Amino acid sequence: MRVLHRKLLREMWQMRGQALAILLVIVAGVGVCVMSVSTYDSLQQTRDSFYRETHFAHLFASLTRAPEAVAAPIALWPEVAEVETRITAPVSLTVAGFSDPVTGQLVSLPDNGRQQLNRLQLIQGQMPSSWQENEVLISDAFAEAHHLKSGSTVTAVLNGRQRLLHVTGIAISPEFVYQIAAGAMMPDYKHYGVLWMARKPLAKAFNLDGAFNGLVVQLQPKASQALVIQRLDLLLARWGGTGVIGRNEQLSNTFLTEEFAQLQTMAWLFPVIFLSVASFLLNVVVTRMISHQRPIIALLKAFGYSNRDVAFHYAQSILVITTLGIVGGFALGMWLGHSMTEMYTQYYRFPTLIYNINTPWLVPVALLTLLATMAGTARAVLSAATMPPAESMRPEPPENYRLTWLENIGLRRWLGAPERMILRHWSRKPARALLAVTGMALAVAIMMVGNFQQDAVKQMMFIQFQKTMRQDVEIVFNQTQPERALSSLRAMSGVLYAEGQRSVAVKLRFGHHHYRTSLQGLPDQRRLQQVLDLQLKPLTLPDDGLLVNEHLARKLGVGIGDTLSVEVLEGARPIREIRVAALSQQYMGMGVYLRQEALNRLMREGSAINRALLAIDEQEATTIYQKLREMPAVAAVNLRHTLIDSFNETLQRVLLTFTLINAILGAVIAFGVVYNTVRMALTERSRELASLWVLGYTRNEAAYILLGELATLTLFSLPLGVFFGLGLCQFMSSSLETDLYRIPLIVSAYNIAFSTGIVLLSAMVSGAVAWWKIGALDMVGVLKSA
Repeated sequence: MRVLHRKLLREMWQMRGQALAILLVIVAGVGVCVMSVSTYDSLQQTRDSFYRETHFAHLFASLTRAPEAVAAPIALWPEVAEVETRITAPVSLTVAGFSDPVTGQLVSLPDNGRQQLNRLQLIQGQMPSSWQENEVLISDAFAEAHHLKSGSTVTAVLNGRQRLLHVTGIAISPEFVYQIAAGAMMPDYKHYGVLWMARKPLAKAFNLDGAFNGLVVQLQPKASQALVIQRLDLLLARWGGTGVIGRNEQLSNTFLTEEFAQLQTMAWLFPVIFLSVASFLLNVVVTRMISHQRPIIALLKAFGYSNRDVAFHYAQSILVITTLGIVGGFALGMWLGHSMTEMYTQYYRFPTLIYNINTPWLVPVALLTLLATMAGTARAVLSAATMPPAESMRPEPPENYRLTWLENIGLRRWLGAPERMILRHWSRKPARALLAVTGMALAVAIMMVGNFQQDAVKQMMFIQFQKTMRQDVEIVFNQTQPERALSSLRAMSGVLYAEGQRSVAVKLRFGHHHYRTSLQGLPDQRRLQQVLDLQLKPLTLPDDGLLVNEHLARKLGVGIGDTLSVEVLEGARPIREIRVAALSQQYMGMGVYLRQEALNRLMREGSAINRALLAIDEQEATTIYQKLREMPAVAAVNLRHTLIDSFNETLQRVLLTFTLINAILGAVIAFGVVYNTVRMALTERSRELASLWVLGYTRNEAAYILLGELATLTLFSLPLGVFFGLGLCQFMSSSLETDLYRIPLIVSAYNIAFSTGIVLLSAMVSGAVAWWKIGALDMVGVLKSA
């Protein structure tokens, strides 16, 4: 086979430009797949290993106060492997050199320092002593943000008393892999931290000696989680239990799970598109090669080469390109995966997040890539193998001449000879034209997806921070306050406006559906927080009825006019049937709203609030923050500008990365399809172009025909690409929809212009190459070889 091998190498060199374009498409498709799968595997293996090593709990319960004796029987349940009580408490912090208010969560550690569940991993220092009242561990993210270390100090307000806390060490917890405050949208390590203190001093500070307000449980391997949750809810209800949640609802783990889902989507969606385009391009190239080599195929068979030899020879060219593409894709995917893993270390706080390549995954990826490219070219290869030698010696039959449908409907007199040649060429090869248009359209669609995410986030930020949340400061009280507490806030220098809110934990039920969330009571006259309808216009709170987030309504299967069972999980724990009065649009969270007066009636309370929103004079912000830190009733202070900053810092870094990747991938497809289309057209029509030169056509006039064919395909592909892009963006929007956030379908004019512009630029570059090639044609040589 040495002769055929030399022939193969010679042909690969002759079509090196086309082969390189196809190779890049395969590299991109395989690279995205390897990147997504390897990053997913690395994150999942790291998470699972960390959870096992630290005995991460399966169930989490919060309550008001219960004696230790309440937890003792739980450990005897057959479904329970381990149970551990604890104390958790919100804390207000002051960090030296940082003027903004900082909030945190204090979590107790067993006095003997040996946790059974949610075990900490020390990064630095040592565990706090149960005999020292002011020693704490701090989370590594918080320590890194404020440059804290063992021996540093922070000031905290514990149950109304200010203390100077000494940092004995820095730790990582499986419970806070993604360290984010409850109700927050993005992690903000400068304004929120987690601290651990020995049980004895923490219990003393919050008057919980011999009691607990938190419970974590690890289940037996085959235990029914739903059954245990039901039993725990019944047991803890009398002690102020706000509902037991499973690991699947635990905040940090939920964010990790959503990230896995996105990586899984990327692992199959984009590779399918790229490999489909690569199969089409290989089909076009191999079909043209076989058509051009009909006499050579006949000679090979005349010299004794079998059909199998001929088929394998042409299959080898496909195998060479595909194999090189797979190897290049593996290298690209590993590099991108390693970069992605490094980026994730900024958000997911594991002791070590090591990028791992799961080798068994690479085999099916390679096989599927080979299968896709071979399937796309199987017909062309088989036609070469089964073609009779006598037929191969004859030139390919000329194509039938006929008028196109555009000419038949009367446009013939408006079209010149070059325009009619362009239309007739593609009417004779409709399948190839359709595939070329589809390939360029997919390039537009992929780039639209990348920019769509950026547009969607901008819309989310505008709705969240400009139309919905207008306050400068949000205050969370550690317990319910009478509404007159607003008077003291309004009296503070620099406070321009203040309004209160009441929120309670509830479980909503409709049929067999149920969901745990927060029910917010809003005042009738409010300026700082708006609820928007489905058209993003402010809603007026109904006199009697619920405003339910549209996503939550779909999840529960309710509509306007339906009645929801509302089970309050705190206080007197009333249960009421309340009608759904309207649906709201909310891109973050799962809000349910009621008039504040109606919520107070439901809770059988007077005018009460547990949150306050402030509009302030920024020039007096530092003074206001200091006064709020000194208030014992204030559990947390959230600043609007820090939410915006953390939102921008977190998402922009991630989205810019994905936008850049998608832009490059889309450009690869665009160039691959356009360049191959031009090269094939130039190869097929070189004789016709040379004949036109002989007949007196200039170089530009001859090039006009070839470039006109390219322009026609490109212009047809652009609207189709926008259509595909809208569909792909809609799919991505739906697939990324979670209880934490929803991605709105926003496609800007800039997005469309940028995405179509890349395809147009690819067409212009390929057209310039074709124009130069036409000028370099050897007319005599072309006409002799034809």
